[in-house]
Amino acid sequence: MPKSPKYLLVGSTEAYSGKSTTVLGLSHQLIQKGLDIAYGKPLGTCLSESEGSLVEEDVEFIGSSLNLSASSKAPTLLALDELAIQKRLLGEDKLNYKQSFIEQYSQLPAKDLVLLEGAGSLDEGCLFDMSLLSIAEAIDAKVLLVCRYSSLLIVESLKSAKERIGNRLIGVVINDIPLSQLEVVDKTVRPYLESISIPVLGILPNNNLLRSVSVRELVNQLNAQVLCGNGRLDLMMVESLAIGAMNVNSAVKYFRKRHNMAVVTGGDRIEIQQAALETSTQCLILTGQLPPPAFILNRAEELEIPILSVDLDTLTTVEIVDKTFGQVRVHEPIKVNCIRELMAQNFDVDRLLSSLGLTPAAV
Repeated sequence: MPKSPKYLLVGSTEAYSGKSTTVLGLSHQLIQKGLDIAYGKPLGTCLSESEGSLVEEDVEFIGSSLNLSASSKAPTLLALDELAIQKRLLGEDKLNYKQSFIEQYSQLPAKDLVLLEGAGSLDEGCLFDMSLLSIAEAIDAKVLLVCRYSSLLIVESLKSAKERIGNRLIGVVINDIPLSQLEVVDKTVRPYLESISIPVLGILPNNNLLRSVSVRELVNQLNAQVLCGNGRLDLMMVESLAIGAMNVNSAVKYFRKRHNMAVVTGGDRIEIQQAALETSTQCLILTGQLPPPAFILNRAEELEIPILSVDLDTLTTVEIVDKTFGQVRVHEPIKVNCIRELMAQNFDVDRLLSSLGLTPAAV
């Protein structure tokens, strides 16, 4: 008789907490332990259609990174977007997604563990009876919560989550902790959470590379025109944002303190553009749709620094870039390697396996 897989649902208390990052690092560790895993994201956020079925970008990327077979990638049932919600509210969509979920996920090939990535929060999906707890109960899954560190108040959201999820909560990962706060998390937050039966399985420090965005992603978000450096858009990773709105002497001092930055400045601020190109700049974003002079373009080409032009004012440009940093994805190979190292150093996979009743295979 085929074995029944165990299910682990990776959720979060709020969106963009690092679920995909955690799944990616954890999956790699599990495979290294010799476990046979499957992965799925029942509720999708970035979907496209392929051969008549929905394809989730995260599922495809993580599946590819882990070399998972097609049968080891569970189906995405629903795109959580405005159109889906509107259809539900108007009564045009009456599908029983929970039942469909149970049927499809119970037919997965026998695995040691099926890793599922939840939606953005505990409540997201409840309109379709697919909230985090509803999914967990449907397939008897344990829950691992990922929480981005903001302040000591994260303890309240995790305590509240524990009260709602109960014994299904197998542990938490506290993510993106500033180096200055690591000790207080380790010495204060961790002991308190453990004392109220919330195992802390991972304490992950802030990592600038993981928070970085590719220049291509900025091009997409800003709907920018690429003036030069088109072949470098995937290679240049932006970790910080600088605004070139001051005089050139102040700008030089300011730029020299920054690392791997995108500089937003007016297309007419030629001296600022020159200063930016000679510092740690990954791309120049020019506002006002004023083309830079040829010598700026030539110098940027020499230094292999992309220059983008946007039909936006500086404030709007900065807001869009800031939002992009807050919603960063992990779809770059350099980030995958970083995630694996970070999780290997800071996540207690053996404690997780013990709690799940799984034994590493001999590898």
